Amino acid sequence: MTKSTEEIQKHRFEPAPKDSFDNEKIAKPQLSFAKDAWLRVRKNKGAIISLVILLIIVIMAIIGPHLTSHDGYEQDVSRSNLPPRIPVLEDWGIFDGSQEIGGVETNKYKDMNIDEYYWFGTDSLGRDLFTRTWLGTRVSLYIALLAALIDMLIGVIYGLVSGFKGGRVDNVMQRILEIMSGIPNLIVVILMLLILNPGILSITIAMVITGWIGMARVVRGQVLKLKNQEYILASRTLGAKNGRLLFKHLLPNLSGVIIINTMFTIPSAIFFEAFLSFIGIGLQAPEASLGTLIEDGYKTFQFLPHLMIIPCIVISIILITCNLIGDGLRDAFDPKMRD
Repeated sequence: MTKSTEEIQKHRFEPAPKDSFDNEKIAKPQLSFAKDAWLRVRKNKGAIISLVILLIIVIMAIIGPHLTSHDGYEQDVSRSNLPPRIPVLEDWGIFDGSQEIGGVETNKYKDMNIDEYYWFGTDSLGRDLFTRTWLGTRVSLYIALLAALIDMLIGVIYGLVSGFKGGRVDNVMQRILEIMSGIPNLIVVILMLLILNPGILSITIAMVITGWIGMARVVRGQVLKLKNQEYILASRTLGAKNGRLLFKHLLPNLSGVIIINTMFTIPSAIFFEAFLSFIGIGLQAPEASLGTLIEDGYKTFQFLPHLMIIPCIVISIILITCNLIGDGLRDAFDPKMRD
């Protein structure tokens, strides 16, 4: 028995059951790219802990030299090579100012009637190591900020223009890049010493000259990959100008790659400055740098290990935390790592 035409029409225009619409609802809330990345970074405990530790070091670099009454450049040879002495821990027999000299346990603070506390001890000239350590940390953080700015301003712009223009412009810019990359950073610093005095200025100029090459190459490669995507071609067809294509479409899609490479560039730049200061062509005495503190401490490492161990621990923490944060950002911005 067949249904009438009226029944068929009535059934055709009946509203769908409510359950069918519920099944089509989007269960997962829509998130922006930045918020989605932050949620994934937050799951990485190593990156979060590293971020907190790095923030503490930044705060200590700012306020650390003002926490004690000792100046980082004031010399007092009568108080040279004092061991660490910390107020609360000395009651537990830890960091109480005692040290072993020639197999004999002595306390120079009691022998010299010194009531003051030097939390990290003093160097061979009697300067407070606590204050100088955080002054040296400021130099390392300055180098880190400088490396990030150079990558962002010079490397990103150079790579964007080279990859977007293509053709002859790209060939010329890449040949310039190859010539510059063939000159090691150390050679550039040595050449700067012929013009300028050893110091932070010569390191800064050397980094400005060659520090952005890696970022420029990475950005160029990503631009060559993205500039022929459908959304770029559609924007160009609708009349979008080159500036809008670069900074409205390409740059946001490159943000993940840029941030990740910047975080991995920072430890290299910090180590580069410390190495130059260690070999004597970076910061010069009496300026404080983690590299200069390590260079001063390694000479007496067997007898006064704290002079070298403390700045080594600080610079190691900075390098490790930056690398762990970079790993966390890489996982967060990688679409393959999404749940």
